[in-house]
Amino acid sequence: MSTKIFVNLPVKDLNKSIQFFTQLGFSFNAQFTNEKATCMIVSEDIYVMLLVEEFFKTFTKKEISDATKSTEVILCLSADSREQVDALVNKAFAAGGTASNFDQDQGFMYGRSFQDLDGHLWEVMFMDPTAVNPS
Repeated sequence: MSTKIFVNLPVKDLNKSIQFFTQLGFSFNAQFTNEKATCMIVSEDIYVMLLVEEFFKTFTKKEISDATKSTEVILCLSADSREQVDALVNKAFAAGGTASNFDQDQGFMYGRSFQDLDGHLWEVMFMDPTAVNPS
């Protein structure tokens, strides 16, 4: 059995977040979508649960970080090419996302980043598979 990952992120406005990520090309599982949450499909093993802040608070005793002011996590997605990196990040900017870091070009590895509407940090990286040494 492969392990799946479910990343849970608090959002201020669920509908705006759905619109934002839809513009980036992501889809959502209607079975796990209501006025409090949605399940964004990243791949067959990776999902992002976007949870309205009040609902998110029911899962933790800790305060929710304000992602526009502090960073707790950086989410990184792989891409199949440099062009795919540019396409996704440019879609994020067109949908209202903002820049979060400098572009990275190390020859064999290329990446760009953005902040979503709630300030969560996302990176998109391409690594040339021929440059990776298998262990």
